[in-house]
Amino acid sequence: MPQIKPIHIIGGGMAGTEAAWQAANLGVPVILHEMRPHTPTEAHKTDGLAELVCSNSFRSDDKDYNAVGVLHEEMRLCNSLQMREAAKAAVPAGGALAVDRDQFSHGVTKTLSEHPLITIERGEIAGIPPAEWDSVIIATGPLTSAPLANAIRELTGEDSLAFFDAIAPIIHRESIDMNVAWFQSRYDKEGPNGNGKDYINCGMNKDQYLGFVEALLSAEKTEFKEWEKNTPYFEGCMPIEVMASRGAETLRFGPMKPVGLTNQHTGERPYAVVQLRQDNALGSLYNMVGFQTKMKYAEQIRVLRMIPGLENAEFARLGGLHRNTFINSPRLLDEKLRLKVMPRIRFAGQITGCEGYVESAAVGLIAGRMAACERLGIEMPPPPETSAMGAILSHITGGANAETFQPMNVNFGLFPDIETKERGREKKKAQAHRALADIAEWVTYFPELPG
Repeated sequence: MPQIKPIHIIGGGMAGTEAAWQAANLGVPVILHEMRPHTPTEAHKTDGLAELVCSNSFRSDDKDYNAVGVLHEEMRLCNSLQMREAAKAAVPAGGALAVDRDQFSHGVTKTLSEHPLITIERGEIAGIPPAEWDSVIIATGPLTSAPLANAIRELTGEDSLAFFDAIAPIIHRESIDMNVAWFQSRYDKEGPNGNGKDYINCGMNKDQYLGFVEALLSAEKTEFKEWEKNTPYFEGCMPIEVMASRGAETLRFGPMKPVGLTNQHTGERPYAVVQLRQDNALGSLYNMVGFQTKMKYAEQIRVLRMIPGLENAEFARLGGLHRNTFINSPRLLDEKLRLKVMPRIRFAGQITGCEGYVESAAVGLIAGRMAACERLGIEMPPPPETSAMGAILSHITGGANAETFQPMNVNFGLFPDIETKERGREKKKAQAHRALADIAEWVTYFPELPG
């Protein structure tokens, strides 16, 4: 039997590692290229694969009523490495799936390092890969290095779109005043890894809230470079001070909404609430939910310590901001994620315009399987459009309007409609069950690992 040529995967993040795992488990060798630690980024802190640089949450794990929960379950049915390691590194987070980020990254790195068909090579790929690499997946994510990004722009004739992705602060648990703050999940909801008291809540009355908003607006912010000034934000990762600038009540209808919460010390419903979610398995670090910020470091400490319960907060990491780039996928990619002008190259992950950790990994999963089947001479059907994975693939490869293309999280609005008399939550449940049934049938198509 002739030796199978390797697939080259550029980028060791969520998408690249999942693509490598999927391709190798179909019996195709993979060379995974990761530029860290030789070439660092503005956001990464380690050289580990699948390092989570923003939140530690994979969001809702509800497979009956939430689209991202459906995506989790579909990926589990596809033997996803990310879902397997997330289960091992899970921390309490109500109805969400959140992980100890270091444990998660270590698990992914160890698994791929020990796989007999995967070779990890460290070093930057600073341009279009050489022609002898006849099967390539570019999964460089939101922090694609400038030389590679420039090469992609020159090749495609399209400027990459860009936005800022803001990072939320992380606080040492022991520095939070629990005589003021309290544990509670919204509506006391219990999740698979929680007990209904999975978030630390810091409540505010009206005067405290309005004073906090005023401080946000007057705080000194990070200055943008000239070439960054016209870069739009992604609505799902908006800095809190930008939200505050849209109106005094905006935060109360966003990350500071008080619904489903009661101050356990007073028995009263707060006017506004800041929630913190466990960020590591030890429970020693807590992430400020939805509190991405571009305030300067000293200003962050001053303003965030105005929050009741955080007067003496000690920060393990302050908030930050990094530039995020993605290609115009509906215009540039075919239905198999291949670059139309150079089909030997596929794209996967956030660089395609899917938004979120799990969505990125899912597109990596699809790309890895597509590339492996192509190597094996097998015609692979795409995941069904009725599934979460199929809905994402359809959106980024033509379902979205190329003229107005923006990053998108998975949601039921991307799924085809379903014939049912049900509405609201029950309609979502019907779509979810159809998706899981259809993806389970799709998975049976793939061959067993040779040998």
